[in-house]
Amino acid sequence: MSDSARKYVTELIGTFFLVFTVISAVSTKAELAPLGIGAVLMVMIFAGGHISGAHYNPAVSIAAFVRGRLDSSDLAPYIVSQLIGSTLAALLGLWMFDNTAPDKWTGKPLGMALVVEILFTFALAYVVLNVATSKDHPDNSFYGLAIGFTVAAGAVAVGAISGAAFNPAVAFGVSLTQLSPWANIWVYWLAQVIGGILAGVTFKALNPSDA
Repeated sequence: MSDSARKYVTELIGTFFLVFTVISAVSTKAELAPLGIGAVLMVMIFAGGHISGAHYNPAVSIAAFVRGRLDSSDLAPYIVSQLIGSTLAALLGLWMFDNTAPDKWTGKPLGMALVVEILFTFALAYVVLNVATSKDHPDNSFYGLAIGFTVAAGAVAVGAISGAAFNPAVAFGVSLTQLSPWANIWVYWLAQVIGGILAGVTFKALNPSDA
C-alpha cells in the first residue's frame, strides 16, 4: 500500500469510529457521551497520528492546509476519506437506531449554534496545530489527550446549544442518521470551515518562525 493510501485509509478508520461513537452515544442518550466521544478521538489520534496526522475532521485538515502542514494534493483526498468514514458510520447507525430529527434552527438558536460551532471548531483546530504540529512540541506524548479533552469540554459546554459537532464529517453523519435535520447542516459546515481557517491563520500569526 502506498504512503498516500495508508494516510487516507487511516483517516477513514479514525473518522468512522469517531462518528459512530457520536451517533451511538447520542442515540442511546449515554450520560457520559462527552467523555466517550473525547476518549475515542484521543485513542484514534494515538493510533493513527504517526501515519496521517490523525485529523478525522475536514475543518482540522483545512486548518493544517492553511498552516502549511498539509499539501494541497492531500486536502481533497483527506476530506473525501473522512466523509466516507462518516457515511459508513451513519449507515451502521441507521441500521441500529431509529432517530427522529428535531426542528431546524431559527432565530436566536440559529445564531447561537453558529457562534459556538465557530468558537469550538476554532479551539479544536487551534489545539491540534499547537500540540501536534508545532516545532516546540516534537514527539510529545500528550497531544491526543489535549485534543480529546478539547472535544469533551466543548460537548459539555455547548452540546445543548448546537449538538457540539465541531467537525463537518460528524455533522454529515448525524444528519444522515436523523439526529440533526438536513436544514441545519449549512450552519455546521459554514461555522466549522470558518473556525478551521481562523485557527490556521491564528497559528501562523502567533508562530511566524514555525513554517
